[in-house]
Amino acid sequence: FCFLHGFDAEEDLVGSLASMSSNERIKAIQKMPKTMRKKREIRNKVLKERTKKSRHRGAQWTQGAPGVSFRRFGNALSEFFQQLRPWHKSLKIIGAEFGTSVLSYFVFLKWLLNFNIFSFLINFGFITIPQFLAAEPNNLSFTGLELLTGAGYFQQTVLYYGFYTNATISKVENGPSYNMQLAYIFTVGIYFVICFLILLFSMARFFYSNFRLTKASSVNASKLLCTWDFNITNEEAVKLQQKNLLTQIKEDLTEVNKEVVNFSVMERFVHIATHLLAWVVSLATAVAACAGVYFLSINNLELFMKGYSNDLQRQSAMLVLPVIVSLLNTLVPFLFSWLGHLEKFQTPGQHIYVTIVRNIILKISIVGILCYYWLNIVATSESQCWETLVGQDIYRLVLVDFIFCLLGSFFGEFLRRIIGTTICVSLGLPEFDIGRNVLDLIYAQTLTWIGILFSPLLPGIQMIAFLIVFFVKKVSLMRNCQPPREVWRTAQMTTSFIFLLFCPSFLGVLSVTGVTVWRLKPSEECGPFRGLPSMYAAVDEWIQTLESYTASKWVVWIYHNLIASELFFFIISTVVLIVTYLYWQIIQARKTMIKLLHNQIIN
Repeated sequence: FCFLHGFDAEEDLVGSLASMSSNERIKAIQKMPKTMRKKREIRNKVLKERTKKSRHRGAQWTQGAPGVSFRRFGNALSEFFQQLRPWHKSLKIIGAEFGTSVLSYFVFLKWLLNFNIFSFLINFGFITIPQFLAAEPNNLSFTGLELLTGAGYFQQTVLYYGFYTNATISKVENGPSYNMQLAYIFTVGIYFVICFLILLFSMARFFYSNFRLTKASSVNASKLLCTWDFNITNEEAVKLQQKNLLTQIKEDLTEVNKEVVNFSVMERFVHIATHLLAWVVSLATAVAACAGVYFLSINNLELFMKGYSNDLQRQSAMLVLPVIVSLLNTLVPFLFSWLGHLEKFQTPGQHIYVTIVRNIILKISIVGILCYYWLNIVATSESQCWETLVGQDIYRLVLVDFIFCLLGSFFGEFLRRIIGTTICVSLGLPEFDIGRNVLDLIYAQTLTWIGILFSPLLPGIQMIAFLIVFFVKKVSLMRNCQPPREVWRTAQMTTSFIFLLFCPSFLGVLSVTGVTVWRLKPSEECGPFRGLPSMYAAVDEWIQTLESYTASKWVVWIYHNLIASELFFFIISTVVLIVTYLYWQIIQARKTMIKLLHNQIIN
């Protein structure tokens, strides 16, 4: 009787496993407290059971049998989309060959790519599609130069702010209507709120996963003894997993074997003098670059307003400013990287972080100069639609920066490999410059955020650019670069990248957007906010309209007491700071407890 009962229980177990998806089934078998031999027997029985069911699957579909569930269809669809992800295998290969330092760049790039897909879908769904219903035919001719300059034919398309109507869109008389003014400002505003929350939660998630205190010795022991996945049977996957574990253990061992170098007084003085000189040169270069961009932008606007003798000359002049800015953003970081090598930092991490700080000072300063030029000079010019002019400038900056990014991979890595392997063999293969490449991504994303208000479809362009950059950088890395000479662990790298994206970049974009929405007067002849004293005046008019409706009093109350109240945001900020402080204290207490427990284990 016990034997029959056990046999029935095993049959039920096999039946339940057969109804699961492949991922769920593998995890369930792994968690069973049974020997490997017993697990293999159960797995073989499940495969036989699924083979039997697959023979009758066609009849079940035609007869509408209840055995076909939506849950299994959803799991199959999810597995199909997971296989379509082009970067899933690439990230594993990069991590195994080059370590977590280089992998952190590609993880950050993938994160930004997903971010721009989300941005594009929001803007396209709530702003662009309704505008198609009210769009007028474009009478301008397409020459092809518009792909580089963003002007001409594109000026009368949904790519730019000036093309959008200020009317209420309604296809059926006395039917539902769509207020383009409110849709435009609410879509952009809610999008920035969602971005703010995503960045905060992403920083918290990466911080939680990367800053947990563990002893390297115990981690290495667990990696050697407990982390191998015995379900891997493919020879290529086995070798990739071995490389991954080897690289991770090397990185952890560098933390254990890190030596503290004691310098003499003279050596310390030389090091401090070298660091100070490098910082003086870096800051002076950044100031000179910003001054050059400012005077070039002023002259460029004067020439643009005067006009040109032919259209080709006009189109070429539009590319001068973005080309010079991209040249500065491409060449100056090489100077910063060279200065970092002269300073001879003790660890590669110090070199990368210092290079990132210098690069971000340069790039954010240039973006700040451009924002001042757009908001204080272009916005007060005699142009019929200054918002479209700003959108075109940002389009050209994004496009030219993308071209220079591809050229940087060719000249900075491909030609460098040719020189290092044929002409000057002592140079060897180049290493992947993490600091320079990460700051290129942050700069490109900053331009996209600034341009969303003036060019709603800019995230779609950046999405395509990031996708191409991912594969170009991956191919260039695998063919032209060597793994870092000094293996080191970078658990906090991705967290630092997102923090830099949030603190100087996103918060600066919020300031620029706030000035544009609340302070600047929109153009009189274009855009959804034409004729208003400011873009935000559309919200004030809508609230005044709602005050006359009794059913909408709650919306008016929320607006006056929450959204328009400085006290509300002050209270929220205070609560966030208190919660952050409490979590920080909890983390410190856990670190102390882990140290005590580790000492007890040693004793």
